[in-house]
Amino acid sequence: MYIPEHFAETDLPRLHEFMRQHSFATLVTQHDGLPFASHLPLLLERSTGTHGTLLGHMARNNEQWRDFADGAEVLVIFQGAHAYVSPSWYEPNPMSVPTWNFTAVHAYGKARILSEDELLATLHQLVDENERAFASPWKLEFTQAMRERMLGAIVGFEIGLNRIEGKFKLSQNRSGQDRKNVIAQLQQSAYGKEIARWMSKALERE
Repeated sequence: MYIPEHFAETDLPRLHEFMRQHSFATLVTQHDGLPFASHLPLLLERSTGTHGTLLGHMARNNEQWRDFADGAEVLVIFQGAHAYVSPSWYEPNPMSVPTWNFTAVHAYGKARILSEDELLATLHQLVDENERAFASPWKLEFTQAMRERMLGAIVGFEIGLNRIEGKFKLSQNRSGQDRKNVIAQLQQSAYGKEIARWMSKALERE
């Protein structure tokens, strides 16, 4: 990913938190010589491996899991808040042009197919992680018949991460006043409130 220095995010805990918050990600592999992508919910285990480990599963009918066998590196894209930025929001400058602010993380690593027991544990983790926000969390409980029918229809995997890139393009190349103006404008729009929060946090850290 092309990342100018002022947009680079390198703090691993912050990158991990972003990945947890935006866990519905895009998994990209090379399949028969062409790029292939799947959109999947993933679970990050921060403490395993050098940069963490991602856990997930896909339908067995999705041929992408076969791409893991050759040991090639895979790419996982986590997309966060984004919004159009009008040059009319800056202090007057004839050189200003429109842009798009956004947050994204790219994670790289090699994937491994999980055993049935590992897949079961992963399914429980994924359900528990996503149910915890509810007042009465649903619990995953497999009968033998469900286990035989459902586990045969999916493939579990883990991706040991060896590199993570973060690009948080939040107008860091603009003056402080310009950034405050953009934040104020985005806060007034339904689509811009989230990226405005990210911009405010970045400004506070400086």
